[in-house]
Amino acid sequence: LVWNSRRFLDNTCFVFIGIAYLFVAVLDVMHTLAYEGMGVFKGYDADLPTQLWIAARYLQSLSLLAAPFLIGRKVKIFFILVAFSALTSLLLVSVFYWQIFPACFVEGVGLTPFKRISEYVISLVLLVAIVVLLRKRDAFEGDVFRLLVASVVVTIASELSFTLYVHAYGVFNLIGHTLKIVAFYLIYKAIVETGLRRPFALLFRNLRESEKALRYRLAFEDLVSNLSTQFITMPAADVDQSIEKMLERIGRFVEADGGYVFLFSKDKTRISMTHLWRNENLSTSEKALQNLDTASMPWWMGRLARLEPVVVSSLQDLPTEAATERKIIER
Repeated sequence: LVWNSRRFLDNTCFVFIGIAYLFVAVLDVMHTLAYEGMGVFKGYDADLPTQLWIAARYLQSLSLLAAPFLIGRKVKIFFILVAFSALTSLLLVSVFYWQIFPACFVEGVGLTPFKRISEYVISLVLLVAIVVLLRKRDAFEGDVFRLLVASVVVTIASELSFTLYVHAYGVFNLIGHTLKIVAFYLIYKAIVETGLRRPFALLFRNLRESEKALRYRLAFEDLVSNLSTQFITMPAADVDQSIEKMLERIGRFVEADGGYVFLFSKDKTRISMTHLWRNENLSTSEKALQNLDTASMPWWMGRLARLEPVVVSSLQDLPTEAATERKIIER
């Protein structure tokens, strides 16, 4: 489904995951066929399926980590296919031909240190993938995002269970494979079933967001135009009161808690609040923000000097050099 709808999917992340899971599945099929009871690869012991498992999991975890970074980027699918083909071929050659892939299971002993450490490394990579997904969550529909994260979480649980078994047919091996089925099912729910049941939600989500942004922009431009017209015809005596009313209109439009005007001193060394609007959520006062030293606010002043907007969504977003700004905003 991902492959055939690749020209319509506006989120490259889905196409990348679809291609990645094709090659993960190739390694997983080889892993299944490598078990001794299958009778396909003769002369190998339980180390072979374990090696192929680790190879597949490295490919899967790194793909899930890389996928969110492709959001909003145009990537040539041909190059993705070539890259995965080359990487998968190298993994298979290293196991079957060169035989340089590290041993993962020793009969009568159990898992090797490389195998155990690899499971923890893979789990760590998957944890980082969750963090990246959280940072990019706005690019996904709510349900799709939750299913993707849930799949990664279950995959981590699956990997950790594989650090505990001592026999290829042990109970923890069974649990790990069962969790793997659940993880793949969640990916199926996120991409395949969602694409079948709600294709318009996947295909046209960005179009809806663009329309919403356009409506917002037009409304904002209309607001600015009206305010500008009022300001031009305003008597000088009414300027201060009108500025505060304008701050309120703009503030409520953008759903802010407050709006301020600061005025620089002539030598640019001091800055003071001249106008204020605030709602019931804030206790800001003009008196507390007078005659502030601009040298103590290098981050803020630097952005203003470069004519860049100052946007602070959270105090945690402020850099270390914004200590004074942090105190002002906290207050």
